[in-house]
Formats: sequence, C-alpha cells, structure tokens
Amino acid sequence: MEGNELNRMAVQATLHCLTGCAIGEIAGLVLGTALGWNNATTIIVAITLAFITGYALSSVPLIRGGLALKTALVTVLAADTVSILTMEIVDNAVQVAIPGAMGAGLDNWLFWATLPLALGVAFIAAVPVNKYLLKRGKGHALTHHVHGAHEEHHHE
Repeated sequence: MEGNELNRMAVQATLHCLTGCAIGEIAGLVLGTALGWNNATTIIVAITLAFITGYALSSVPLIRGGLALKTALVTVLAADTVSILTMEIVDNAVQVAIPGAMGAGLDNWLFWATLPLALGVAFIAAVPVNKYLLKRGKGHALTHHVHGAHEEHHHE
C-alpha cells in the first residue's frame, strides 16, 4: 500500500470511527450533564455509548452486505476497538483537562465549545493509530477485507 493511499485510508477509517464515537460520546455527555451526574458516571456512560454506536455504525454495512450478525460483530470488535479506545481516552482527557468543561451546563458555551475541540484532538491522535493498524492488515483493514471477500463471493 502506497504512502498516500495509506494516509487516505487512515483518515477515512478515523473519520468513520469518529462518527460512531461522536454520536455516543455526545449523547452520553448531554445525558450526564442534563441529569446532573458526577464526572465519573458521565464519562462511563459516554464511553459506553461511544463504543455501542461505534460498533453499530461499523456493523450495519457488513450486515447489509449479507454477513451474519455474529461474524459482523466479531469483525467489528477486532477492527474498531483500538481506534475507539484511543479516541475515547484522548477525548475524555481533553474534556477533563479543560477547567469547568465537565461542570458546564447544556446552556453554557464552554460545554458546546469543548465537544468539537475534544473530538478534534481525538481524531488527530487516532489517525496514526489507524495508519499503524492498516499498515499491518489490522483495524479497518479487517472490515474491508471481510466485506470485500463477501462481495466477491456474492458476485461469483
């Protein structure tokens, strides 16, 4: 795989992962903030939802492509876990590091300004992780391999 192609695939894999993570992360942070939960509970819920939505987003195209649910889930767990984990560690570290961000209410600009900043930093941190994984045939390369192999089987 050429350098530019590898970089493009790493960015695409990270954007895909970011989309799924962001949906769950934002939902968890909004929920925890709206309900007045402490930081630890809010972060646990946000991370849990980020993994669930991240895995779900990656599973849907595989299942739509005809892959069995169990096979799709096993593939997605292997492909996305390291990327999602990297994003969640960095995203939540940024959230916690910004004074007042975790305690800011939903009506506070700091709450809403911190979300894209934290997700952006998480994206930057996850691109080299995904590049490393792709270079070794891991990460999102697994979903492309399984999906591609399944499509070839259908077209025969």
